[in-house]
Amino acid sequence: MNYEPGTIGNNERLLSGESGDRPRRRRWWIVALVVVALALVGGYWALSSKSKSTAAAGDGKAQAPSVTVAVPGRQTVDRTISATGSLAAKIDMPVGVSGEGGVVTKVLVQPGQWVGAGQVLATIDRSVQVQTAQALAAQINVARSDARLAQAELDRATQLVDRGFISKADLDRKAATRDAANARVNVAQAQYKETLARTGRLDIRAPAAGLVLTRNVEPGQVVGAGSGTLFRLAKGGELELRAALSDSDMTAVKVGVGAEVTPVGSDRTYDGRVWQVSPVIDPQTRQGVVRIALPYNEALRPGGFASAVIVSGVSDVPLLPESAVQSDAKGNYVYVVDSKNEVVRRPIKVGQVSDAGVAIAQGLTGTEQVVVSAGAFLNPGQKVVPVKDSGITKAKG
Repeated sequence: MNYEPGTIGNNERLLSGESGDRPRRRRWWIVALVVVALALVGGYWALSSKSKSTAAAGDGKAQAPSVTVAVPGRQTVDRTISATGSLAAKIDMPVGVSGEGGVVTKVLVQPGQWVGAGQVLATIDRSVQVQTAQALAAQINVARSDARLAQAELDRATQLVDRGFISKADLDRKAATRDAANARVNVAQAQYKETLARTGRLDIRAPAAGLVLTRNVEPGQVVGAGSGTLFRLAKGGELELRAALSDSDMTAVKVGVGAEVTPVGSDRTYDGRVWQVSPVIDPQTRQGVVRIALPYNEALRPGGFASAVIVSGVSDVPLLPESAVQSDAKGNYVYVVDSKNEVVRRPIKVGQVSDAGVAIAQGLTGTEQVVVSAGAFLNPGQKVVPVKDSGITKAKG
């Protein structure tokens, strides 16, 4: 076959031109794809950074915790003093032998029994004293007979002296005899009364009305002046708590203030009143005794142990729940939220603690925003979101 040279050259150029453009176009497509990919990555990174910044800002806001606060104001609360001590009779009356003594014949009362003033508690054998009294009664009769005879002789002598049968001196002697006879009558009567009094003292009697606490005598026992206490009585049945207080607390207690007494092992309280404050302090224990009078109650027994809460006055102070008060080695404190919503530590002095709350004696005015819960999880200077506690009302100061 015959081929034209020119035709063959043109065909080769066309083929070589097409094959040279393809790599260039491929490189441009790759460059374009890389640029688009970089643009997409840059946009994603920008959006991600913005979202992280927004989230970080939101997290910073969320890190400020909400805390419950309250403005306590000032309330009138009782100032009280706690004390412990022993129960005893307010007026303890020991009863013993007031006479000569002897063998006890009867014991007429038992512990826990009420007795009246002068009531016989026990009797002592008096057979000898009875015989002595009878003899003295007879002597009184003899003395009276002698006195009557002497008076009769004086009367007759008085009639005869006017007639001159008896001298004036004899009349005087008869008058003296009459006076001596009357004196013997008086002596015999006094001796008789003395014997009756001694006999009466053989009856062991209650000096006043009250409650028998103890009995230390039995029939057949020989008793005398040295036998000691045979009975103990609580006058009127009244009791008292002898509470021991420190010398600093003693100065705050006055006669007449009220107190609540709770015996150990009992959940019942009894109302009492301070009737005596000891004028001295024990130099060994540095304590004094406050005596709280209590009316009779069968549940109260002398010798028992009891606690007392003495009301020593009133004070106008802020009152907080116990959860608001924190304590560490530096002392008691509360957290207060200031105007910048930052937590501030405020040292305080705790006063009376009762069911109503904790009285703050020093450190607060009552107008502060006090953190009432979650204080243990806060730090001074920390930002918080205060939330008012609607359950705690502000008292009018």
